[in-house]
Amino acid sequence: TIMSYDLQLTLSDAQAVTADAVSTNTIDLGNPTVKNEIGAGEPVSVVVTVDVGADFTTGDETYAFQLIQSANANLSSPDVLEVRTLTAAQLVAATQVVIPIPIGAVTKRYLGLNYDVGGTTPTMTITAFVQPNSMIQQHKVYAKGYTVS
Repeated sequence: TIMSYDLQLTLSDAQAVTADAVSTNTIDLGNPTVKNEIGAGEPVSVVVTVDVGADFTTGDETYAFQLIQSANANLSSPDVLEVRTLTAAQLVAATQVVIPIPIGAVTKRYLGLNYDVGGTTPTMTITAFVQPNSMIQQHKVYAKGYTVS
């Protein structure tokens, strides 16, 4: 099965993270005065895939993925909707982290991710996108640098 995802729903595309940062892209949900019911028909989640495993050379590195919303396209002054905190050992290449988007909790125009990292040398490369929950188990992630013969 070959899975694809919508580029309009991509938050990060092989984004290198070495310090606290927000996702390269945001999802514009439109007019915030209209009740936004993202995921009301079929629940959706943000799928974070690790392209290059997280560094844990010194052992003090920390990694957290925060699903955020903001009234601003640059994701400034965000509200945190969900958080997933993992150790570097859990963030090896090809790992998937699923962050459900809570139904009814999104009230602002822009949706994105905040990468909250700490320690001496936090480093990872990730791709993140929104996908219907029913498609997540079908999505397979493989570490880069493999050969098909």
